[in-house]
Amino acid sequence: MNDQKTVYLSFSTDIVHSGHLAILTKAAELGSLTVGVLSDSAVATYKRYPLLPYAERAALFSNFKGVERVVCQETLSYRGIIEQLHPDIIVHGDNWRQGFLKPLRDEVVELLSAYGGKLVEFPYTENAALRDIENRNREDAALPDIRRSRLKKLLDMKGFVRIMEAHSGLSSLIVENAAIYQNGAGRSFDGMWLSSLCDSTMKGKPDIELVDMTSRIQTINEIMDVTTKPLILDGDTGGLTEHFVHHIRTLESMGVSAVIIEDKTGLKKNSLFGTEVEQTQDSIENFCAKISAGKQALRTKDFMLIARIESLILEKGMSEALSRAFAYVDAGADGIMIHSRKKEPDEIFEFVKKFRERDPMTPLVVVPTSFNSVTEEEFQKHGVNIVIYANQLIRSAFPAMMDTAKCILENHRAKEAEDKLLSIKEIITLIPEKTYASPKAGGG
Repeated sequence: MNDQKTVYLSFSTDIVHSGHLAILTKAAELGSLTVGVLSDSAVATYKRYPLLPYAERAALFSNFKGVERVVCQETLSYRGIIEQLHPDIIVHGDNWRQGFLKPLRDEVVELLSAYGGKLVEFPYTENAALRDIENRNREDAALPDIRRSRLKKLLDMKGFVRIMEAHSGLSSLIVENAAIYQNGAGRSFDGMWLSSLCDSTMKGKPDIELVDMTSRIQTINEIMDVTTKPLILDGDTGGLTEHFVHHIRTLESMGVSAVIIEDKTGLKKNSLFGTEVEQTQDSIENFCAKISAGKQALRTKDFMLIARIESLILEKGMSEALSRAFAYVDAGADGIMIHSRKKEPDEIFEFVKKFRERDPMTPLVVVPTSFNSVTEEEFQKHGVNIVIYANQLIRSAFPAMMDTAKCILENHRAKEAEDKLLSIKEIITLIPEKTYASPKAGGG
C-alpha cells in the first residue's frame, strides 16, 4: 500500500456484493482508503429510500479490511468531501460516464484538477448473479410492510416530499425512475399519487366515484407490482363510514402509505368546479367521526390518514377552513390537505401561516394544479410538507396521442408521425423482465 496517497470511495448501497468487494480491494491498494457512505437523505433524493439506515451502512463498511475510516457524504455531490479531505485519488465505477450522473462526474474531474487530484475508474461489475441480488433487494423494498412506512420516514428525514401522479403500471415506472442531477443534488419523485380523476379517466368514466374500490385496487396492484416508492391514494369522500373502515384496512395491508379523503358528501364533483356546481360539505362532526373510525380500524402506525378541506374551494372563508383543520387533527388525522382553485397562492399561504402558528408539526399537503407558478422551495419555506402533482402525466399523454392520431388521418400513413414515437425496439426493451430499475451512484 502506498501510504502517501489518500483515496476516497463513495457508496450508497444497502447490500454489499462481490462487485463492491472487488472495487474496495482495488481502492485500498492505491493508498489510505476513506469510504464515504451517502446519508439517508442523499440516497432518497434520487432513488428509493434505503433499506438499511445510514448508521448500519456505515458500520458495515467500517469492518472491511483496508478501510481506514468511514465518513458521511451528506449530498450526492462530492464537492463538500473534496473541499474537506482533498483526496489524492477518487475511485468510482465507470458507470457514471453517461446518464443523469454524468454532470456529477464532470464536477469531480473539475474539482480534482484544481489541485492535481486523480480520478480512477474501474469497469462496473455487471453479471446475472449481481443483477439477481439487486432485483431481490428492490423486491424487498416493494414488500407491503416495508413500503407502507416509507412516506412517514421520508417526512421525518427530509421534512418535504414531492409526489407525482401515476395512473398505470407504465406511468408508475416513469415516476419511479425519473431522476436528474441538478445543483449538486439528485432530484426525483418521492412517491406516487393515484388520483380518482386520472383513474376514472383512464377507464373512460366520469369523475363521480363511479369507479368502485375493487377496480381501484386493481390499479393499485398494477402500480405496486412494478415499483418500490410510497403510494398515496385519492380516496374521494371515503364513502360511507361503514365501508371506509374496511377499505382503509385493505389499503394498509396492501402497503399503501396514505389515503386522502375530502370533507364532502353526496355525488362527488371535481373541486375545480368550485361553486359552479352544487357541492355539499360534510359537517365537522360527521367527518371527524369518519376520521376517528378510520384510525381505529388501522393495525399499524405506519399508515397515514390525511383530511382534505374544501372550505376555500367552496368560498366559506379562512376561519371556517382553520376550524375544520384543527378539529380534524384532534380527531386523529395524520395530515391536512388544503385546496384552492385560485391561480395565486395567497389564501394557501395565509392558511399555512395561521395553521402553523398553532400546529407546527402536522404535515400539510398542497396540490398546485391552479397555483402552479409556486416553486417547491417556496412551499417548503412557508411550511408545506407534501406537494402533489396530481394529473400532469395523464394530461401530457392525451395531447400526444391525439396529435399522433390526427397526423395519421391527415397523411393517410404513419411515416410523418414516426419522429415523435418511440421505436419498436425501444418499446420492446422499455420494460425489462425485472422492472425495479433505478440509477446507481457512488461506488455501488
